Amino acid sequence: MIQVTIYRLESGLIQAFTLSGHADYAKRGRDLVCAGVSAVSFGTVNAIEALAGFEPRAEQGKDGFLRCEFPMDLPEETQKKVQLLLEGMIVSLQTIEKDYGKHIKITFQK
Repeated sequence: MIQVTIYRLESGLIQAFTLSGHADYAKRGRDLVCAGVSAVSFGTVNAIEALAGFEPRAEQGKDGFLRCEFPMDLPEETQKKVQLLLEGMIVSLQTIEKDYGKHIKITFQK
């Protein structure tokens, strides 16, 4: 199962997210859940770089691990863009979770 953890501050701002694990929906290379989660998460990071103009701190590892952290001291307009893109990522991941809940679990932490 893919575990997605979204880290929010008390203010509601998203500070970081992590992904780990495998969906195990289908064989490697044919797993549409894994492909969807990867496309959404990496697409969001790429969109942040292209549209907000900075590169988030990211760490990749084995077993589908990805952690991205976002500074909270960004200029207000940049922070708004980053947060909107991250909220869009969450909506997309929740859509995948709704249809494939046996293969992806999203949790929120403060």
